Amino acid sequence: MKLSGNTILITGGSTGIGLAFAERFIEAGNKVIVCGRREDVLQHAKEKFPNLITRVSNLDIESERVALFDWVTANYPEVNVLVNNAGIQQRFNVLKGDAKNNWNYFSKEITTNLEAPLHLSMMFAPFFATKKEATIINVTSGLAFTPFAIAPIYSASKAALHSFTMSLRHQLSETSVEVIEVAPPAVNTDLGGAGGHTQGEPLDAFADGIFKELEEGKKEIGYGTSVNRLRMTRDEVDVYVENLYKATKNLIE
Repeated sequence: MKLSGNTILITGGSTGIGLAFAERFIEAGNKVIVCGRREDVLQHAKEKFPNLITRVSNLDIESERVALFDWVTANYPEVNVLVNNAGIQQRFNVLKGDAKNNWNYFSKEITTNLEAPLHLSMMFAPFFATKKEATIINVTSGLAFTPFAIAPIYSASKAALHSFTMSLRHQLSETSVEVIEVAPPAVNTDLGGAGGHTQGEPLDAFADGIFKELEEGKKEIGYGTSVNRLRMTRDEVDVYVENLYKATKNLIE
């Protein structure tokens, strides 16, 4: 992927990993558009980075995803990079969650983490395929490979996005569209709620590391503890997941 001269759309780009990526893309000489649900948070991001282009969009709603695609391609037809970064993480005990009466709470995680990036990828792919160079970057997680038992829907949705990304890469392999997967470890952001990842990798160091791998042309990128997890054997995964659950199950008891 070339790292300058692009027009880039980043979902969930007003905070955390998305904003850190936006900052680095701007510094590298790209035009960057970010979308998010909260106008006040987007405004704060724009105050920090005045060149940032912002758009309020609730990606949980199909019509808003279509409207985002139409708006971006009409106003910035040179757009050639999509970063599917928006995501939420919910930790819960399946024996205590009221799935019968509160399914909307749980299904939102599936819609945000999986349905939205699949839909956006499938809309942008044919548009990008007409361009000389284009890229789709899907942000999954190390948990796509080694599930976090207390965040079961998050882990499952990221595993599904990983699988889709592999298929997308093969389908687009004879086009001009690169397909890249970024699988972060725990990073010190507010994912999962404020304070939920304070022991994670420092955000700036993580973003710098990912950009170094992008510059080197990597197609599947981990960082820190997620690097080895991307290539674990099934037996290694079983042991890792069991030990992680034992260490964290008290958080949902």
